[in-house]
Amino acid sequence: MALDRTTVAHIARLARIKVKEHELDALAGELGGILAWVEQLQEVNVDGVEPMTGSVTPGMKLKMREDVVDDGGIRDKVLGNAPKSAAGFFAVPKVIE
Repeated sequence: MALDRTTVAHIARLARIKVKEHELDALAGELGGILAWVEQLQEVNVDGVEPMTGSVTPGMKLKMREDVVDDGGIRDKVLGNAPKSAAGFFAVPKVIE
């Protein structure tokens, strides 16, 4: 797909990119090459190709677990990291009167 200077200037304005007048022709050529490459991708036959769940292991299933809420059983360890605690909670300075 060939792009002219006017189209490239319009695209640059929409993208809020400042392009100098003398750079429009070179940019038109580069953008035209990118669009030609994208058009080439449309020619690839993908019939029967399953979508991938990731790029490393196609067809990999995610491990499932029950969605259970609990306290983790380590309250004392967590509170041990706090500078101050009181009655099983973090103690913080009062910030609102």
